[in-house]
Formats: sequence, C-alpha cells, structure tokens
Amino acid sequence: MSTLTKMKTLTMVQAITDAMRVMLQESEHVLLMGEDIGTNGGVFRATDGLQQEFGEDRVLDTPLSEAGFIGAAIGMGLNGFRPVAEVQFLGFIYPAYEQIMTHASRIRARTLGHFTCPLVIRAPYGAGVRAPEIHSDSTEALFTHMPGIKVVCPATPYDAKGLLIAAIEDPDPVLFLEPMRCYRSSREEVPEEKYTVEIGKGKVVKEGEDVTIIAWGAMVNVAEDAAKEAAGKGIDCEVLDLRTLYPLDKDLISTSVQKTGRTVIVHEAHATGGVGNDVLAIINDKSFLYQKAPTERVTGFDTPVPYFGFEDFYLPDSKRVLAAVEKVARY
Repeated sequence: MSTLTKMKTLTMVQAITDAMRVMLQESEHVLLMGEDIGTNGGVFRATDGLQQEFGEDRVLDTPLSEAGFIGAAIGMGLNGFRPVAEVQFLGFIYPAYEQIMTHASRIRARTLGHFTCPLVIRAPYGAGVRAPEIHSDSTEALFTHMPGIKVVCPATPYDAKGLLIAAIEDPDPVLFLEPMRCYRSSREEVPEEKYTVEIGKGKVVKEGEDVTIIAWGAMVNVAEDAAKEAAGKGIDCEVLDLRTLYPLDKDLISTSVQKTGRTVIVHEAHATGGVGNDVLAIINDKSFLYQKAPTERVTGFDTPVPYFGFEDFYLPDSKRVLAAVEKVARY
C-alpha cells in the first residue's frame, strides 16, 4: 500500500457504506435495493445518505418481499446491472432461498457459461446483539452447499470494504455476511480509495506454533481473546480468519494445521452441518498424518438461538475456546 494513501478510521458498518459509495460513483450499473434502505438508510443505517446522494433510481426501496426483490435482482444482474440487495437479517432470507439456489447459483452452469449473474446479497447475521427470534440466525452452511454462489464473511472494517468491492465486481453471485456484533464494536484505518480483498483467501491474524484456532466473523475476536489467555498458560496459538466460507482457503488451513498439529475450530452456527465440518474434512483429507491430537470444535448448540436471557450461554466465548485449546495441547 502506498504511503500516500489517504486513510480514515471507520467502523465496519461505515466501511461497508464507503464500499457501496465507491462503487456507485464508479459505475452507473451498480444499484442498491432492499427494504427501507432508501429514506431510512436500512435497519443498521448501512445505506444512510446514499439515496439522497445517488437518487431513487440507484438506491431502491422495495416491497417487503425477499423472494420478490431477490428475484428482481437476479433479472437485473442478467441484464447488465450489478445489483447489491440488502436482506435485513440473514434469518429473513429463507423466502428467497428458492430464487438463490434454483436460479442465481445455476445461471453460469445452466447457460454453459454464456451468462453470469453478478449479484451481491448483503445480510447481517449472528447472535450477541439481543435481537428477537430469527434475527440472530447463523445459517451460512445452507448456502455453502451449492456451487455457483460464493459466501463471504469479513471480521474487520478493512476486510469488509475490500471484500464488498470485490464481491460487487465478481461476475457471479456472492452472499456477503455481516456479523452484527462487529458493526460498531471497533474502528480501524481504512483507505479512502478503492481497493479489493481477494475472495477465497483467508489470513493469519496471529502467528503461533502450538495450536491453530480457525474462526470467521464475530468469532475471530473470541479466538483472539482465547489466544491471549492461552499465552498466559504457555500455549502459543495461531489464529486464522477464513474470511470466505465458499470457496474455503484450503492452502491456508493446511499450512497452519501442518505446522501446529493441533486445531480448534470456532463458529457460532449449530454444530450439526456447520461449515466447521467442511474445515475438519479438509484437515483430515490433506493433513491427517500431521495431527498430534483430534481436532476440537467449539460451536453453538443444536437449538434455535435462544432469547435474550440465554443468548450468552449459547454463544461460544473465550473460556470455552480456551478449554478446547488446553485439551488439544495436553493430548
């Protein structure tokens, strides 16, 4: 990065807004659509001010029909636009599931590569903000099962802007998951100019030698906290942020777990059918003989996300992760 690059300190939600502003300015084919994103700026104010800046033809308020406006966005993508559709919460996306999985994800294959569907679906997700039922779902694995749609999940403001710009420029559909707990929990220096973070590539958040902790979204901060606590007990943890859940960064995972030989996977989604199982399969397929201990998973439980009073018991925390780290370290 050039030393002349102008930087500004942003929260994640501000970085997301900035990414959309950059792309709206760059191309008239980019447009935003969703429920209450115009006048109200969206439920989390991620589109605040953009309709006033770019007009109602570029930032569209839609009816309360996820199946309807996602279907419309697919048609727009097929006809030269680059729509960015906001679903208010990931738990509200289910009415649009048929449109996404039957149509958006299959356009390239269905037309033998003659057509693609450049579509970004933004969806806040995850627990920890005391939201009502369904609002806190972490069901990303429903979408990683279908080839043809990429699934992205940033954990920091810098990655959020770069990944969202990359998603808007991608020729194929991208589900862009935004962990609500991270929206305003921290600030980071972010370039004012356009830049991208490559989809499909994770990163090493902290280097270590003894145990690999693999996480994404809001669980990256939990993993970092656990790594700090583990250091006090003489265990040197490496922390990976996957950033993209489909396609997974197999090389990053393999390099780290082959170095440490011990792994803990952390996600807030349900244990059964979670993306962590795919990560574990990669470890077994490519790095089994390097392992010094069975991999531990620290996850949410196989129940719907509970109401306010029990939400903290459902979510993985640094204590649960630390216990798993100590278990694999002692094995």
